[in-house]
Amino acid sequence: MKKIILLSSLVWTAIAVIAQKPTSAELVRWNQYAKQTTIIRDEWDIPHIYGKTDADAVFGLMYAQCEENFPQIEKNFLEMLGRRAEMEGPKVIYEDLMMQLIQDSAEAVKDFERSPIWFKQLLIAHADGINYYLSKHPEVKPVVLKKFKPWYHLMWTDGSVSPTKSAGITEKHVEAFYGQQLYSNQNAVGINTNLPVQKSIFEQTNYDMEDKTLRGSNGFAIAPSHSKTGNAMLYINPHVPFYFRSEMHMVSEQGLNAYGAVTWGQFFIYQGFNENCGWMHTSGYADVADVYEEQTESINNELFYTYEKEKKKVGQRNINIQYLENDILKSKSFDTYFTHHGPIMGMEKGKWLSLQENNRSLDALMECWTRTKSKSLADYTKAMELVANNSNNTVYADAAGNIAYWHGNFIPKRNPNFDYTMPVDGSIKSTDWQDIHPLNEIVQSINPSNGWLQNCNATPFTVAGDQSPKAANYPAYMAPDGENGRGLNAVALLSKIDKINLDELIALGYNKKLSAFDILLPRFIQAAKGADLAPRTKKAIDYLANWDHVADTNSIATSIAIEWATKWGATIPPANTEEAGTQIVVKYNRMDQEVAFETKIKLLEATLDQFEKWYGGWEITWGTINRFQRVASGASFDDNQFSLAVNQASSKWGSLPSFESRRYPNTNKRYGYTGNSFVAAVEFGKRLNAKTIITGGQSRFAESKNFSDQAYGFVHGQFKTIHYYKEDVLANKKLAYQPGLER
Repeated sequence: MKKIILLSSLVWTAIAVIAQKPTSAELVRWNQYAKQTTIIRDEWDIPHIYGKTDADAVFGLMYAQCEENFPQIEKNFLEMLGRRAEMEGPKVIYEDLMMQLIQDSAEAVKDFERSPIWFKQLLIAHADGINYYLSKHPEVKPVVLKKFKPWYHLMWTDGSVSPTKSAGITEKHVEAFYGQQLYSNQNAVGINTNLPVQKSIFEQTNYDMEDKTLRGSNGFAIAPSHSKTGNAMLYINPHVPFYFRSEMHMVSEQGLNAYGAVTWGQFFIYQGFNENCGWMHTSGYADVADVYEEQTESINNELFYTYEKEKKKVGQRNINIQYLENDILKSKSFDTYFTHHGPIMGMEKGKWLSLQENNRSLDALMECWTRTKSKSLADYTKAMELVANNSNNTVYADAAGNIAYWHGNFIPKRNPNFDYTMPVDGSIKSTDWQDIHPLNEIVQSINPSNGWLQNCNATPFTVAGDQSPKAANYPAYMAPDGENGRGLNAVALLSKIDKINLDELIALGYNKKLSAFDILLPRFIQAAKGADLAPRTKKAIDYLANWDHVADTNSIATSIAIEWATKWGATIPPANTEEAGTQIVVKYNRMDQEVAFETKIKLLEATLDQFEKWYGGWEITWGTINRFQRVASGASFDDNQFSLAVNQASSKWGSLPSFESRRYPNTNKRYGYTGNSFVAAVEFGKRLNAKTIITGGQSRFAESKNFSDQAYGFVHGQFKTIHYYKEDVLANKKLAYQPGLER
């Protein structure tokens, strides 16, 4: 491995980068877009973008996004371009290197050049909308990206909160491989006598899934047979960091009329609906990326790897990473390597590790766009037949009364005799990906007879209760996802419904039953009955014994249970693969059965001691400490400022709505930071009926009345009725303008 070489040090001025001046051709395009585009903001400040063409609508969408949060757009693209270090400094060099190993910008440029004309126009409009905004707002100064390019979006072709799949490889593995001279002799490739024997990176506890499957997202589809109006309904409930997406509506005269959540910087409605159908995406854990062990050696100063007993030349690519340090833009150059499987990402036990994945593709982005214009199940299915998205499950409903679920989309065919949850032998052909499963082969459920579907980032084999697909009919790699507490709760609730309306669907989606405690508490409470316990401990257990396991602001038991179970759960070692980490109900059972009663009591008493230290007493209601507070950008949570008591809790304990909260260094109370974001309930009848809520409010500017006007509804599940039809939009118009002529 060659040493990292410092190539250059470029002066980085303290003044932020100023957007580049447009060319004459760009000015002509921008003016044409602006003339054909109108943005109407309603009383909630939600932008409804109307364009003559789809490209006009994209242009207006990006302009409206920039108005709301250009800094986050730039941050998101810096991440996907592998250029965060130019803003954040050397601490993220290896995260950037990892991203550039996985996603080659040269391939994105090629994809742009070969895009169909109609799609290339959308990509151009995407960049134009951002650049036009910057030209009209010189006070907004990009930190790094002074001009967005049309191919940028092809580096980010999935709207998921976790779009990049790396099969367990992290930036730490990349740093260990590329960040030091691993061999005493550069030519001694494959000889590791100078390296200490290390524990396998795939035997380490990399997968504490609390930030993934313990939380996640929910999607429900209700067939006409369970609807009071006889119309199909869809519940859209992503769980992501607060303010991760924005609520928007885009319309064109070319058949586009989509409403929903947009991830900052992307040009399509990621989770949403049109008049004919709706789509909710939950993150899934179908195996879409694999690690291969490569047998490498140096022959006459050239690198080779073994494949089917033949020597193949190792590919090489130089990657230059720029980073900001002490106001100086510096750069490091890395000689990186790849085989036919993919880039070399790490090393273990003397073997290089390559990664095969599909994190970026033209088809994936085209699929994201075309599904938003679907008019039927057939249209939506045709879009999904591109089988290019690698992180999304889909819950679907439409105006014809169809409901559907697909578990994943892009899924490679593999030899089922190998365990792809761990690195596989890259020297043999039999471990290679064989092809891509067509859509009709993946796990799915179309119009099940039970009349409902659900997914909560869990196994697809409970999506329709006893009418669910059967695991025996599919290869294990296609659906390794385990069950979680939200899945248990959703199936229990949906199995009991007769006929419900839209408001009742919302109430179901806001059910705060913490199903984990149905498993965790019974044996403990029974054992406590015969134990010699201190009065305080006994009283705390009485609260738990008389609790219905529902999170509530007036509940002392909720406070005790959540703090205590968090300590209790930490006694179970984290899983060592992503697949094992999805087995959340298994973890609940391990907590119940493997942790000694005496340990549980000690942890409970430690929780009560902690409460007394923090709050001056241990009998604290959940609403006293669990709060929602929206603060201005750069500000901190403050116990002395206004906040709302929240009766929700972490969905890792089975609550359907998600409100992840924690204490901060300067607070005693817990404040929410991730969970429910954009939430929608949609009924597809002769006329669309939809209600939504978003975290706090549409505006990120604290001085705006729309900064926190949805906070109460967000906390209590009181949704607003959205304006989908133009006559309703106009009747509730707050402001209408063409891009560049606003306000």
